[in-house]
Amino acid sequence: MRDIKLVEVRSELAAGTRGASMGIDALKVASLDLKSDFFTQFDPINVPDANNYLWKGNKFPHAKYADGVYQVLKNVYSTIESLRMEKKFPIVLAGDHSTAAGTIMGIKAADPSKRLGVIWIDAHADLHTPFTTPSGNMHGMPLAMCARIDNIECQVNEPSEETLVYWNKIKNIGGEFPKIDLQDIVFISVRDTEKPEDHLIKEYGIKNFKTREVREQGVAAIAKQALDVLKDCDQIYISFDVDSLDSSISVGTGTPVADGLTVEEAIQLNAELIKDKRVCCWEIVEVNPTLDSENRMAENAFEVLETTTKSLVDNF
Repeated sequence: MRDIKLVEVRSELAAGTRGASMGIDALKVASLDLKSDFFTQFDPINVPDANNYLWKGNKFPHAKYADGVYQVLKNVYSTIESLRMEKKFPIVLAGDHSTAAGTIMGIKAADPSKRLGVIWIDAHADLHTPFTTPSGNMHGMPLAMCARIDNIECQVNEPSEETLVYWNKIKNIGGEFPKIDLQDIVFISVRDTEKPEDHLIKEYGIKNFKTREVREQGVAAIAKQALDVLKDCDQIYISFDVDSLDSSISVGTGTPVADGLTVEEAIQLNAELIKDKRVCCWEIVEVNPTLDSENRMAENAFEVLETTTKSLVDNF
């Protein structure tokens, strides 16, 4: 059995709406309501957040709370690096999606010679930079952080010098080199992108399996194809953002988008993908119970979490 470690990251600095820091506890409430003992099976590590920066006010319009985000990413990075050095399998429960950058940086630091592939199950591509972001919310930037790109070709903003100091510090966590190649990313159900992101997706040939393809071809076929795209990668990290679910389901998240996955599709997809022996970390993000009623988003998300973890345990 894989040596699983739960990692809890209650950061919501990089989200556009408040409340994602409560997502982990909403998952725990859901587990109680569903009469599951899941959270008694694993000892969690709580990564220090920097949500206190929210009270200080934002000084970086094109990279909101970049100073606090930098602190959190360093904390996540060092936690994940340590766990992977010990050959633990991190299951990360996180608030806003920016912290995925810290996860990727930590995985890479523990095994710098290994090529790392990313399966990004999300409504969004999260490839923005301070130069291209329409909102300034850094949960739309983690993949650009890890690939150390600025996408100047598509520049629409003029970030301040201080903003760029923090942006460069973030990109350099774990070393002044790309932690991933954009060609080693597979998107599933990404459907809400802006032109600067579309430029990168086309330039680097990033494969995006649309929701329609999942439905037409079946979950098993899409999972196999996604893993085949990453056939040359030594390790694979899977990040599941609950906004990949259809907006009729994903009410309790900050950026719901129509034409997403059903809960059953998400459960089957993650449970299938995690069977691959190269998968070294799995993450679930962006549950926000303040936007929900009766904790339904967390209950759906918890079902994905529990079934995926069971699949991991059963297949090792």
